[in-house]
Amino acid sequence: MSLVSSHSPHGQSSLRTVQVLGGGSAGSSAHVRSLASGLVARGVRVTVCAPAEADRTYDFRGVGAEHVPVPRSGDPASVAALRAACADADLVHAHGLHASLRAALALSGRRTPLVVTWHTRAEAEGTRAHLLRLLERRVAKAAAVVLGTSSDLVDRARSRGARDARLAAVALPVLRKPVDREDPDRLRPKARAELGATGRPLLMSVGSLDRQRGYEVLLDAARAWRRLDPVPLLVIAGEGPLRTVLQRRIEDEELPVRLVGRRDDVGELLAAADLALLTSSWESRSVLAQEALHARVPLVATAVGGIPELVGDAAELVPYGDAEALAAAVVRLLDDPGRRELLGEKGVRQAAGWPTEDETVAQVLSVYDELTQPTPLP
Repeated sequence: MSLVSSHSPHGQSSLRTVQVLGGGSAGSSAHVRSLASGLVARGVRVTVCAPAEADRTYDFRGVGAEHVPVPRSGDPASVAALRAACADADLVHAHGLHASLRAALALSGRRTPLVVTWHTRAEAEGTRAHLLRLLERRVAKAAAVVLGTSSDLVDRARSRGARDARLAAVALPVLRKPVDREDPDRLRPKARAELGATGRPLLMSVGSLDRQRGYEVLLDAARAWRRLDPVPLLVIAGEGPLRTVLQRRIEDEELPVRLVGRRDDVGELLAAADLALLTSSWESRSVLAQEALHARVPLVATAVGGIPELVGDAAELVPYGDAEALAAAVVRLLDDPGRRELLGEKGVRQAAGWPTEDETVAQVLSVYDELTQPTPLP
C-alpha cells in the first residue's frame, strides 16, 4: 500500500520529508516554499532545513512546514545538524548542488532515499572545474532520482552517473502582482514617469549584477540604441558585485541605462516596459522570461540552457555574447508593433502550457511514492 496518494489533493499521509536548501536562488527558494505548501496541504509532514534568513524571506513555517535552521556551510557541525534533522525522515529532497552534497553526507550509512533537484548549473575553470565535476558525480550517484529543471540539466546529471534523471515540472510559484495589460495607457504612465521613460521606449532587464547575466554585452548593445529617436531607456533591476563596474561604464560612455537596484515592484515595472531583455550565459527556467510571457511583454533572450524549450517561438532568441545581434533584434521589434503584439499573444499561449503548482506537487509526490512504497514480497 502506498504511503502517498498523489491523485487526491485531500489525501492524508504519514510520510515525513525533509527539504534541504542551501543559500538558494530566488527561484529554488520560492520553489521549496511552493512545494512545502502543496505537500502539507496533502497531509505530508515537511521539515525545511535552510539558513535562518531563508525562512525570514520565504516563511516556510507560514505554509505549515517545520523550519530547522541549518547554515549553508559544509562544516562538520552543519552536516551533523542536518543529519539530526533527517533522523526520522522517510525521504530527503535537496535543492541545488551544495545542499545536495551536504544531504548526501548527512545520510551517509542510512537507507533514506535522497531526491535531488538541480535548478541551475555551476560554472568553474581549471582545477575548480575538475572539483565541480567530482561534486556533481558524487551527488548524482548518491541520489535515487535527480530532477533537472531543464533538459540540459537532465543530460548533465546522466553524464555524471545519475541512476535516474528526469525533467522536473517546476511552476512559477508566485507571480508578482499581476498587472492588467488591456489598458496600458492607463497603467503605464506612473511607472514610466518614475523611471524617466515618458515619451521613449522602455527596455527592462532583471537579475543579480554578476557576470553570468551578460550585462556587459547588454551595455555594448545599448550603444547602438543611442542613434534611435527617441532613444530607448534600458532599466536594470538587481544588485550584485558588478554594480560599480557597470555604473562606471554607463557614466563614462553616456549610455541610456539606469541601474535601479533591488525592487519589490518588478511586476509593475515589467508590465510598463515595451520589451524585456534576458542576456544570461545560461538559464534554466528564468523567472524573468516566465513573467514577461505571462505579462504579454515581448522578450528578447539568449538561446542558452533551458530558454529555447521554455519560450518556444514566443520570444526573439539571439546568440549569447553577440551584442550586434541583440541590438538588431531590439531595433527590429521597436520598429514593428505588429510583431510585438504577436509575441505578446504567443507568450500567453506558451505560458498556458507550463506546469501549474498542483502539477509540480503531483509529480514530486509521484516520485516520493515510488521511493517509499514497501517492496512487494516475492
